[in-house]
Amino acid sequence: MTKDDAFQLAGLVRENMAAMCADWQMAQPAGARTERARAHCEPFLQAYADALSSSDFAHTDGRAWDDARRVLDEVSASRASAGSSSTATATFIFSVKQPLFALLRARFDADPARLASVSWAAGSLIDQLGLYTLETFQKSRDRIVARQQRELLELSTPVLSLWKGIIALPLIGTLDSERAQVVMENLLDRIVASGAHTAIIDITGVPTVDTLVAQHLLKTIAAARLMGAHCILSGIRPQIAQTIIHLGIDLDTVVTKATLADAFLLALGETGLAA
Repeated sequence: MTKDDAFQLAGLVRENMAAMCADWQMAQPAGARTERARAHCEPFLQAYADALSSSDFAHTDGRAWDDARRVLDEVSASRASAGSSSTATATFIFSVKQPLFALLRARFDADPARLASVSWAAGSLIDQLGLYTLETFQKSRDRIVARQQRELLELSTPVLSLWKGIIALPLIGTLDSERAQVVMENLLDRIVASGAHTAIIDITGVPTVDTLVAQHLLKTIAAARLMGAHCILSGIRPQIAQTIIHLGIDLDTVVTKATLADAFLLALGETGLAA
């Protein structure tokens, strides 16, 4: 597409923007004709026309397309947040070709060769922008999934207040590196917020304890000590005790109890409150 063709196409888009928006909406599935989708039509077409008016219109990764990419970033983020699929997002972008090509046919109908050339170039730009949208949509969705996973991890590691100065962290399920980090952060934050002097880490709900899990626990206990809190490890079942001995894991510096109740009584006794 020549510079003159790009300039003419930009003018056509600006002159027919309202009609193009309406046709663009009609080109989409009925369920996708939302107010949010309509709100993105005109800003995108305006940015598309502005980029075509620039001398650097041939490549959509150039500065001329910054505004268009910003609109598409918003499209991707809003659709990812709304739970839209990648197919629906791609359809939204690629369907702009239908009103765009109709506009080109009306303008260059008398010159088939020029019509083909301009249509191909204009469609190629839309394809590039569509691929960019899919990439940013995937990144937006990945960020949402990561945030949701972290929120679930935080919900699965509640820190409970048992008594003044005594908190408990009951662990249920597998303790991997990512969850161990959340466990440590939650425990340390609660120690600071509550001024707790004793923290009980209960592993009754942890199915297995291997070397990696033990290392995570020891790091958490060490971090709590640095914050001025004494830790008690409870919920060590016979099978887990045998595994710890078999693996040669050193828990000599850690106070342990068989049950959470025993650990709580010990913590109360250390404060002089136990019977």
